[in-house]
Amino acid sequence: MAPSDVSTVKRRLVGVDATRGLALVGIMSMHTLPTTDAAGHVTWTAALAGGRMAATFALLAGVGIAFLSGRRPVPPPERRGVAAALATRALLIGGIGLALGFADPDNIEVILPYYGLLFLLAIPLTYLSTRAVAVTGAVVAVGVPVLSHVARSHLPPFSGANPTFAHLVGDPVGQVIELLLTGAYPVLSWMTYICAGLVVGRLPLSSPRVAARLLGWGLGLALIGTLVSRVALGPLGGRHALYAAAAASGLPGSDVSYMLNVEADGTTPTSTWWWLVTDAAHTNTPVNLLHSTGVAVALLGAFLLLTDRVAPRGAAVRAGVGVLAAAGSMTLTLYSAHVVATNALGATDLDPAVDYLGQVAVALLFALVWRRRVGQGPLEAQVSRAARAARRAVAPPVRLASGGPNGP
Repeated sequence: MAPSDVSTVKRRLVGVDATRGLALVGIMSMHTLPTTDAAGHVTWTAALAGGRMAATFALLAGVGIAFLSGRRPVPPPERRGVAAALATRALLIGGIGLALGFADPDNIEVILPYYGLLFLLAIPLTYLSTRAVAVTGAVVAVGVPVLSHVARSHLPPFSGANPTFAHLVGDPVGQVIELLLTGAYPVLSWMTYICAGLVVGRLPLSSPRVAARLLGWGLGLALIGTLVSRVALGPLGGRHALYAAAAASGLPGSDVSYMLNVEADGTTPTSTWWWLVTDAAHTNTPVNLLHSTGVAVALLGAFLLLTDRVAPRGAAVRAGVGVLAAAGSMTLTLYSAHVVATNALGATDLDPAVDYLGQVAVALLFALVWRRRVGQGPLEAQVSRAARAARRAVAPPVRLASGGPNGP
């Protein structure tokens, strides 16, 4: 590879990793800082990060899968190897998540078990053309929330517990249903982000023009999602219908207000179809998926432009992007440590702002030092080693397109 090619790849990886680092910092804020103030209004941190950072995390998982699969439809001779590598990553990431299930769900809802299942379901998508993946994502974004709305009226409600090995062994069917449909991060709906990330990851991300288009298209999608929701809830009468349906079903109006203005627990009530037009965080409705996908795409485009055009000329910006990129290169390690720390500190009287800033500072410092002195994050190195071994076990080595694994 020529020096210019190496430089291009490095810039692309820094931009993707920096976006992932920002998403991690945003997710940490949702787990440690209050989501509402004393008057019951949503805080500015929750208004900015709520749902959007988790969606960015998931979309970048799709980008990582695109890199892992060579950034093009996987040809038949390579499919067994790619499937083995992704399945191994899925099992290990999901297993780590199940091991972290001891965390108090009131403090943090662990995303990794859902993440592992997303990786498994992404395997057949890597075989499809980019157009087919895009169409699949659009169908999922619109169709799955509708089907979920119908199906969940006949299913037990979300238990609110974090998935664990004990839950999976004791009630495998119920646990899988929660992971797929009724849980905090319903996998079937979240395949929207994986599809979007796969499409984005196959683009020439080193091109400033592509980065600018990602920024523009992302902002456009986010705005459309918000406008559709605002019109449907306001002039079309959706908000009034939601409160009326809640009153008829016995749901407190305060719960409706919280779900509309702050966040939900992954799904919405099934008392009325009007719930499908809210774009509030973690509602996973069509407009919420559209809005959060747009935000994630726009953030990635912005960071790609930043690393390509601004960072090379500004030392402060370059340093800030570098710190975020270091954290973004080892989010599995840092997220797992964050879960443990948040669960341990949740029983203390530590000020939330001190808790958050302290955890962020430690995470960023650790990532920067480890990245410079060792390289790949501790958990990332083990998962990557196992995935490579699984790939070699079922298929001979193949030359991938440049871009590196850069996985979650």
